[in-house]
Amino acid sequence: MKRQRIDALALDSYQRAARVMLANHLVTRVYPDRIALPLIRRWATELREDLAELFGYRLEVTETTARLYPVHDRLEDARPARSVNDRVFDRRRYAYLSLALAALGRAGDQITLSELAEHVADYASRIEGLDLSTERAADRDAFVDAIGWLGARGALTLADGDAGGWASDPEAGEALYDIDRPVVFALFRPPRALQHLHSVRGLMAEDTDDHARRVRRALVERPVVYLDDLSPPERALLGQDRAIGEVEYCTGLRAERRAEGVALIDTSGRLSDTRFPGTGTLAQVGLLLIGEIADAVLDLDNPLPHRPGALTADDVLLAQLDASIPTAGVFAPLAEDIETDAAAPDSIDDVEDDEPVTYPFLDDTWVRATVTALTDRYGATFAAQWQADVGGLTAEVVALLTKLRLIRPVEDGLLVLPALARYRGAVVNVRLRKSEELFVTAAETAGSTGEGGN
Repeated sequence: MKRQRIDALALDSYQRAARVMLANHLVTRVYPDRIALPLIRRWATELREDLAELFGYRLEVTETTARLYPVHDRLEDARPARSVNDRVFDRRRYAYLSLALAALGRAGDQITLSELAEHVADYASRIEGLDLSTERAADRDAFVDAIGWLGARGALTLADGDAGGWASDPEAGEALYDIDRPVVFALFRPPRALQHLHSVRGLMAEDTDDHARRVRRALVERPVVYLDDLSPPERALLGQDRAIGEVEYCTGLRAERRAEGVALIDTSGRLSDTRFPGTGTLAQVGLLLIGEIADAVLDLDNPLPHRPGALTADDVLLAQLDASIPTAGVFAPLAEDIETDAAAPDSIDDVEDDEPVTYPFLDDTWVRATVTALTDRYGATFAAQWQADVGGLTAEVVALLTKLRLIRPVEDGLLVLPALARYRGAVVNVRLRKSEELFVTAAETAGSTGEGGN
């Protein structure tokens, strides 16, 4: 990197731009906010060169959009798309989103919600196992979630009407949208034509021998980079000041190094998509559960069993995705005649250690009982939706800690990963309700103190 070209007084601005671009991949006039695009455009030249050199990413910047095309070394199933109401996208919502993008690519400057729904319903009817019936409330809700996702990113702008009214009653409600075609086209730009793929591996990184870039990508893409994630050459690079220093300079973040790996600490909140510790029931219970797990791990009188476990499950996820690729219709005649070497080892996964690393194990019964006990003690301060749903609360909290790479679920429990120890001394302050506080809101009932992390 040509670091000398960025004046020290302007370095903070450049680093903020890098964090915004790495965190969002798509920046428009309204997403993630109205100040992001001017910031990216100011540093477009520097970012384009530095992101390519450090990470192998391609950045395209126009007057209305900035689009980062990343390189994926591994699959990530812990960062699903979410609706504007924070609902996790399921397969139906992803399908509607993809079909809506296809319809918008052929549309004019405006489109009504009902017209777009008709196009998506027509496309969906040609896909076995998928349909969109405007007579079903669940289908309408899923479709509106997909449209809301596009609207949040500026691909669609509401010109008149109300999508919620249409979702409640498509006969009485309607919405009219302006279409921002550059944003629509920027959203879906796969590195290869999907019809030409035999395997999802075709979307993965091709520069598997560029260990330095793989290490840098891992640092900005994962909450924690464990040594056990990496091949021997990559482990050596992770231990060098240069590789980490380059990422620190680009992002403005600081690396926290431990014997087990490295994490970039994001106190700015502009690179992480999840703030932790934080407010809200899930973050609160997550921090409380971490304390209980840490106590169990440190209990010398009742030592926990240890189990080996790879930190990635790429092979399983790859197989699941590959199994869903259609083998008939348009894919068959367009597919390449070469067979994908599904057994080809990845530079990370094909490394065999003489002694596999093991991690403390806690079974599902312990996890459920612990969350139940926390609910019994602090449940009055939780959001109403979780007070009577301990099972759902447990699943969401485990998903949060998994996303942060503090634990890893296995078939009958979870493995405790080293980074969890970072929070074992955190203090959770839970303000209990007074009997006369009849109308206190859930958001006002809990707060936490602790160190912000990526």
